[in-house]
Amino acid sequence: MQDEMRRAFALLSGKWKLEIMWLLHQRIHRFGELRKAIPGITQHMLTAQLRELEADGLISRTVYAEVPPRVEYEMTAKARGLGPTMEALAAWWAEYGASIPTRATARGRKPA
Repeated sequence: MQDEMRRAFALLSGKWKLEIMWLLHQRIHRFGELRKAIPGITQHMLTAQLRELEADGLISRTVYAEVPPRVEYEMTAKARGLGPTMEALAAWWAEYGASIPTRATARGRKPA
């Protein structure tokens, strides 16, 4: 079981993946919307994280033949299975988040 959990954690490891997945859990987003919604992420890093999530089958990318091109990202059915886990984490934070000490900056991010 330990190896399976290690593999599961690896799918969502990365500085921004959980935040990206939480946003896509809410609704479909365009690239620019994701970038604006995640303070401190660079275009390069967002692209890299989205490509990894897509390669792992957790998100899908749809490109529309428009000028300029429109690209949308959404969770796959497989990733939607993580919904209860995300909701449980949100409920945990609602109950205990206020008791967590605030850090000067969280993981190198600019304060919101």
